[in-house]
Amino acid sequence: MNLRETATQIEQGQVSLGIELGSTRIKAVLINTHYETVSSGSYTWENKFENGVWTYPLSQVWEGIQSAYAKIQADVQSRYHASLTKISSIGVSAMMHGYLPFDKDGQLLVPFRTWRNNITGQAADELTKVFDFNIPQRWSIAHLYQAILNDEPHVKDVTFITTLAGYVHWQLSGRKVLGIGDASGVFPIDSQRLDYNQDFLDKFSSLEKVQKYPWNITDLLPEVIVAGHNAGQLTDFGAKLLDPTGKLQAGSLMAPPEGDAGTGMVGTNSVRKRTGNISVGTSAFSMNVLDAPLKKLHRDIDIVTTPTGDPVAMVHVNNCSSDINAWVGLFREFAEAIGAKLDTNKLYETLFDATVKSDPDAGGLTNYSYLSGENITKIDAGRPLFIRTPNAKMNLANFFLTQLYAAFAPLKIGMDILLNEEHVQTDVMIAQGGLFGTPVIGQQILANALNIPITIMNTASEGGPWGMAVLAKYAETGAKQPLADFLDEEVFNDPESMTLTPEPDGVKGYQKFIKRYQAGLPVESLAGQDITEEGKK
Repeated sequence: MNLRETATQIEQGQVSLGIELGSTRIKAVLINTHYETVSSGSYTWENKFENGVWTYPLSQVWEGIQSAYAKIQADVQSRYHASLTKISSIGVSAMMHGYLPFDKDGQLLVPFRTWRNNITGQAADELTKVFDFNIPQRWSIAHLYQAILNDEPHVKDVTFITTLAGYVHWQLSGRKVLGIGDASGVFPIDSQRLDYNQDFLDKFSSLEKVQKYPWNITDLLPEVIVAGHNAGQLTDFGAKLLDPTGKLQAGSLMAPPEGDAGTGMVGTNSVRKRTGNISVGTSAFSMNVLDAPLKKLHRDIDIVTTPTGDPVAMVHVNNCSSDINAWVGLFREFAEAIGAKLDTNKLYETLFDATVKSDPDAGGLTNYSYLSGENITKIDAGRPLFIRTPNAKMNLANFFLTQLYAAFAPLKIGMDILLNEEHVQTDVMIAQGGLFGTPVIGQQILANALNIPITIMNTASEGGPWGMAVLAKYAETGAKQPLADFLDEEVFNDPESMTLTPEPDGVKGYQKFIKRYQAGLPVESLAGQDITEEGKK
């Protein structure tokens, strides 16, 4: 679509907006009716570890959203000479799970507890036994039940709990709803009813420690809405929240808010059965859309859903790229110290490309990129840790390959359960995320690590907010056709992609690395224990 046609769509309000609140960036993307990106804006933020909890202040949520939107508004005016005053549809996405409890006056009762926290182990274990269904620590129901087990005083005052996407949607539209994919990280979903599992709701309500509270769990949870359906309209209040300048008009159709896993599936066209995708960033997760139930319960495999409610086997890991970014920062400081000014992309490219001269097993080096705890490897507290023996081959190529190997290691351990124990079959596995911004290197390493072909699509770089904008466009159709067909026929009718298959030497090298990695986990666990000034543990 040319500039004039796009400008006309902007003036007529035919564009759609997707907003995603990720772990390190809040990003907004505006698309036209051809699903092309018209403009984008972003805002960088970082979670904080305060009073034993990983959190973000809600004030920064709005600071970030308004900043990202303002950049789009200015860019649209500059490039298209058109004012952004009307938007046909809006969708909000955010990092999944976590805990945002509100009282009857709409006041947040405790600081936002994000997915990154490993503080609900007892609750997750007890609920898993009660339901005979895996409840991960980061799910909202685990946070609520842990607060009950802890006798936290705020629990008696809770009238509503939601996710970050659900909170933002509520403020923009006035409706307390969630898309079914995001809802599946709040409480288990019945994919036949397309709603919360009623049997599990009843079991939760009958728990002795729950019965003493004045509320019923069904009254606390957001309404579940499937992709393609109306989830409200942008209110006058919401329009002012999004655009404090007052130029944006109310009335935009609001799509059901989704989690970043759902938008990742949409952004990689991976919502059909037997398709899968992998998203890597601060955390990482794989999504495998199932064509049959798993044979048994696995504590390292979450059962969530697509935005239309189909069951998905999810492997979620808390740590991925943060340690890589920290080391890149160190190399940047060194470069600047010797007077070398390097573009960020060039710096990453240089370090990634250095790995082509590495030994397949990274020369015996080992790294643990745990900024926070990691459930899959049973590590409670994060301690980034690099280990080498006197005989290890310490050079730049091996060192940076170790960083990339470590970023994918917990995901590899979880995926082995699906591939080797459950024999889950996927016709295509598509990856997206910043680590693949440098061509080939990260993609090939992931293929070698998992020992499966990995595909990168040209649209995958657009990311979650683009996927959310596409879901907003789909909501305008009223789900007249299945989401999978809509994506195939309307959005991805001529996709460009590249697939890399595993390299035999790389596969063998990674297998050596992962054995070394797993053998050293007790060292990582010990590093995570508190050490006093006297050196006593």
